[in-house]
Amino acid sequence: MLRIGLTGGIAAGKSTASARFAERGARVIDHDVLARRVVEPGSAALVDIVAAFGDMVVVDGQLDRAALAQIVFRDDHERERLNRIVHPYVMAAALAADRQARLEGVDVVVHDIPLLVETGQGGDFDLVVTVAAPVELRIQRLVSSRGMTGAEAEARIAAQATDEQRAAAADVVLDGSGSPEELAAQVDRFWDELVPH
Repeated sequence: MLRIGLTGGIAAGKSTASARFAERGARVIDHDVLARRVVEPGSAALVDIVAAFGDMVVVDGQLDRAALAQIVFRDDHERERLNRIVHPYVMAAALAADRQARLEGVDVVVHDIPLLVETGQGGDFDLVVTVAAPVELRIQRLVSSRGMTGAEAEARIAAQATDEQRAAAADVVLDGSGSPEELAAQVDRFWDELVPH
């Protein structure tokens, strides 16, 4: 089983690449989905988050993501504290999904991991692929498609590794600055050249 780590900065095009890998036949394990799953009501991770950040980050038993974001994207120490709580739960869920794929005889598994570099997981995969796009374009995308202010977009980008740091950890860098179709075509070329058939 070929294991690929896929990463990229927020709004660089990673989700487009991830979707194309799935269309080509890869089993995609989305770590953002796992991160949402591990903090569902009643979960151990949610209990740990409330213990660390207080009741103000929960509404009707559910994690109030906006309230938590207000805390962690303004303070590096608080963001690190959240990551130390959540990442072990996400890693455990990802390993379980990986084992399941192996049991099912899946040929290619793509782990879609926004914070692959930040969490030091680059060496855990057979290949690492990153999607890069200029910061100005990513800010523009976040403002237009996700309703963030320019300052919020800049804070999210600043909280992540740089494109240079991701490229240093990657075997392949895809260009996410063009259209979704152009990025999908790059995934196709990568797939046809490097993925065993």
